[in-house]
Amino acid sequence: METLLPYLDPIVAALRPHLLPIIQALPAPVHEFGLSQLGEACYTTIIGKLDLSSQPECTRLAISKAIGVVIVALSAVVKVPQLIKLFKSGSSKGISFSSYALETAAYTITLAYNVRSGNPFSTYGEIALLAAQNVIISLLVLAYRGRADGVALYAAVLASAGYSLFNENIINKETMVMVQAAAIPLGLMSKVPQIWTIAKEKSTGQLSAFAVFNYLFGSLARIFTTLAEVDDPIILYGFLGGFALNVVLATQMLWYWNSGTKLGVKKEKKHYAPGGKGTPKPKSGGRKKV
Repeated sequence: METLLPYLDPIVAALRPHLLPIIQALPAPVHEFGLSQLGEACYTTIIGKLDLSSQPECTRLAISKAIGVVIVALSAVVKVPQLIKLFKSGSSKGISFSSYALETAAYTITLAYNVRSGNPFSTYGEIALLAAQNVIISLLVLAYRGRADGVALYAAVLASAGYSLFNENIINKETMVMVQAAAIPLGLMSKVPQIWTIAKEKSTGQLSAFAVFNYLFGSLARIFTTLAEVDDPIILYGFLGGFALNVVLATQMLWYWNSGTKLGVKKEKKHYAPGGKGTPKPKSGGRKKV
């Protein structure tokens, strides 16, 4: 990144007289939010002076924070297209419940681990929103498969697990580290059922392309923000593995983009009324009468 800053300096210098008045006129809550994210020294350098080159570590932190805020904001709607597809189709074809259940478990563990570790919210905030959307999708999948008993059981299990993970009296700090380490293979395994379902059916069914590609770019961005802000190899390895499997899912999405009939949608046969419009005409060339 330091190699790019000298090229940006002339551009920033030209824009500085025009941007500084706009920045100074921003509402107080915006400045307070920036201070809380960057700290006084970096905020004054990067935002107050628009100086990107004198303190590269501050520039790196600012970029990481900006990416984190964007990821958290996008995560609020990243699975909305998937929910819309489910509601419109009334079908869960092509969607693996086990995949969503495993992913939700991994998200819940990682969320609890980050909260209890005191990591910056911008480095994990989207996990809370994604977990909530995952729960809704999982419950819909069960409901569309006629598993009303499964809906109640799944909700009860999630509530119990969440309470335990966030309660230090039940799971202490040392155990939480081990649980988070176990969440890495759990999160990776959550992708496998979905990859297998697509490969077996040779179709993406009701799977949302928007969600798949957002996962891909989001996991890549999270590798950067983790390297910049969180000195925790456990979290980094999880994002690296997730990115690798998201590449596979995205490749499948592109490969089966025009795969023909979607899952659960069969080509209907046409029915004609006798003598009605569109009735197929009998073929000529039958045996002549003598």
